[in-house]
Amino acid sequence: MSEISVTLPDGSNRRVPAGTTAGEVAAGISPALARAAVAAIVDERMVDLTSPLTADARVRIVTNKSPEALPLYRHSTAHLMAAAVTNLFPGAQCGIGPATDEGFFYDFVVDRPFVPEDLEAIEKKMRDLAAADLPYERRMWPREQAKQFFLEHGEPLKVQLIEEKTEGQSEVSCYTIKDPETFVDFCVGPHVPSTGRLKAFKLLSASNAYWKGDARNQPMQRIYGTAFLAEADLKAHLQRIEEAKKRDHRKLGRELKLFWFHPWAAGEPFWLPKGTTLVHLLGNYMRGVLFPAGYVEVRAPLVFNKALWETSGHWAHYRGNMFLIASQGEEEQSGLKPMNCPGHMLLFGSEVRSYRDLPMRIHEQSVLHRMEASGVLSGLTRVREFIMDDAHIFLREDQIGEEVERLLRLVRRVYDDFGLTPEMNLSTRPAEFLGEKVTWDHAETELKKALEAAGQAYTIAEGDGAFYGPKIDFAVTDALGRKWQCATIQLDYQLPQQFDLKYIGADNAEHRPVVIHRAIFGSFERFIALLLEHYAGALPLWLAPVQVIVLPIADRHLDYAGSVRDRLATAGLRVEVDERQEKIGYKIREAQLQKIPYMLVTGDREAADGTVAVRSRAGGDQGGRSLDVFLSDARAEIEDKRAVTVA
Repeated sequence: MSEISVTLPDGSNRRVPAGTTAGEVAAGISPALARAAVAAIVDERMVDLTSPLTADARVRIVTNKSPEALPLYRHSTAHLMAAAVTNLFPGAQCGIGPATDEGFFYDFVVDRPFVPEDLEAIEKKMRDLAAADLPYERRMWPREQAKQFFLEHGEPLKVQLIEEKTEGQSEVSCYTIKDPETFVDFCVGPHVPSTGRLKAFKLLSASNAYWKGDARNQPMQRIYGTAFLAEADLKAHLQRIEEAKKRDHRKLGRELKLFWFHPWAAGEPFWLPKGTTLVHLLGNYMRGVLFPAGYVEVRAPLVFNKALWETSGHWAHYRGNMFLIASQGEEEQSGLKPMNCPGHMLLFGSEVRSYRDLPMRIHEQSVLHRMEASGVLSGLTRVREFIMDDAHIFLREDQIGEEVERLLRLVRRVYDDFGLTPEMNLSTRPAEFLGEKVTWDHAETELKKALEAAGQAYTIAEGDGAFYGPKIDFAVTDALGRKWQCATIQLDYQLPQQFDLKYIGADNAEHRPVVIHRAIFGSFERFIALLLEHYAGALPLWLAPVQVIVLPIADRHLDYAGSVRDRLATAGLRVEVDERQEKIGYKIREAQLQKIPYMLVTGDREAADGTVAVRSRAGGDQGGRSLDVFLSDARAEIEDKRAVTVA
C-alpha cells in the first residue's frame, strides 16, 4: 500500500498509508487527542474525522479549543434540530439550516406556525437524539439518486438546491444522523462525529420566513436556536439575551414614551414629545459640531422626477428600494428620495464653482424613504422613513487625504461624546459597480492612505462597497458586546461624472470634483436605538429628554416646586413638575422608571430654606443642596457630556 506524508502544525511529518482517515491520524498522535477530536483541517479545508487522506497534506486536528469548533457545533446542532422536527412533524419540508454568529436557524415548510410548546417538544427530542449518541455520516450519492430520494420523501426544496448547486457533478454530498430514515440532508459538511457531542444548546424562538428570503417564494417557519461548547457559555449567553430583552429599544420606546408605531404606517415611527426632543437634541448637537468645521446646511426636495434617478444610476440599480410616485395626468414617474446625494449634485452644479470653493461641505437633515420589505421591519433599526445626518463634500483630488483624515478625527470626537468607541472597516468594490476598475483601485488606495496616515487600525471588508465607490464603515460595540453599524465615509468618482460636475481650477480650466459621502450617526433612528439599548434607556444628563423632575411632597409645596422649575428652565434645563396627588415614594419610583437623571424633592424645609433635596437616578439620595449649587453642578455635567456608567 502506498504511503503519504502528513505534516502536523509543529512542522513534524508522519508517514501513513494512503486512505488513513483524519481520525486515525489523531489517534496516532495520542489517545487523548483522538477523544477530543471533532474534525480536521486538511490543507486549509475542514473535513470530517472519517475523511480519508489520499495525498500528502498538512493536517491540524480540530478540538473544542479550536476556533473552528463553535461554528461546527452550531451547524451540527441545526441538523439535530431538523432531525427532531421531521420526526415530530411528519410531512415537514426542510429548507436550509446554517450556523450564525449567534447560533443557528433552520427553515421548514409546515402546516401551521410553531408555538412555544412545539419548541419545548422539539428541544426534548433533540436531547433524546443527543443522548443516543447517533453518528453523523457523510454519504456520496449519485446526483440523480439523491434527487429521486428527496423527491420521494416529500422534499422538493432539497431537489431544487441539488439542481442549483451541483450542476455538472456526478455525485452529491448528503449527511445522515444514524440512517437516511432517521434524518438525511443535502449538505457539504463537515459535522461532529456524533450527536453525543452536542449538549449545550437551546431553542429560542420561531418566526415567519420565506424560501431564499424572497416574499414571492414559499412561506416557511424559521426556528432560531443557539449552541455552545460548554454549558457555562450557554448560560452566560442566555443571560445576555434576557438583558437584551430588558434593553430592547422597542420596549424602552413605549415605556419612556419616546416613539410609537401604527400598522397603517408600517416602518414609519411616530415621534412623541420626548422622542421629538431627543431627535432635535441630536440634530442640534450635530450642527454644533459641523458648523465650526466648515459645513453649511441645506434643504433639498423630497420628490424628484425619475430623470434625476436615471442620471444618478439609482433608477437602474436601486429602483426596487424606492417609493415611486405616478401623479394623475403625468406620464413620467417620480420617486421619494432614498438618499440626499443626487439632490446635492444638482446643488453643486447650480452655479460655477472655483477651486477656491473647495472643499465644499454640504450638510442636510431631512426625511428619507426606502421601501424595505415588511418582513424585515424592526423597531427603529429597520424602517421605511428615517433621518440622516447626511453630508457631501466636494473636493479636489489632492485634498482627499487631508479631508478623510479630518473626517476620521470628527467621527472619533462625536463618538467620544457618546461614550462609544468605533471600529473601522474598509469596504471595497462590489460585484455590481459603476465606473472603471482602475478608478476604483485608485479610490481604495486613497482611503487606505488616509487611514494609515491617521494611525487608524482597520479591517478589509471585500466587496462591501457601495455601487458607486469604496467606503470606510464604522461599527460600535454596545454594553452587551453587540456590534452596530453607524458612521460611513464613502469616496465617489462616479456621481460627479454622471452629473457632469465641474469646477474651474487654478489653471483656468475645467476639472471634475471628487465627492465624499459621509454620515456620522447614520440614521437618527438607528442611532437612537443604539443609545437606548447601550444605556438601557438611562441616557446621560445632556441627552435626557427630561433632565430634572421636581417632586412636591404635598399640594402646599406646589408653588415652591413651580418656582424651582421656572428657575431651572430659565437656566436652560429640561424640567417638569409632578403635580399629582400621590405619595412621594410613588412619585420617586415613577421618576426612576422614566429614567430621569435627577429628582428634586420639595417639602416644608426646602421651601423655607430655598433648597432642594436631590436624588440621583444612579446614586439615590444626595442630600439637601441649594438651587445655585445644584444648577452649577448640572451645568458642569452637561458641559463635559459626562457619560453615565453603563451597567
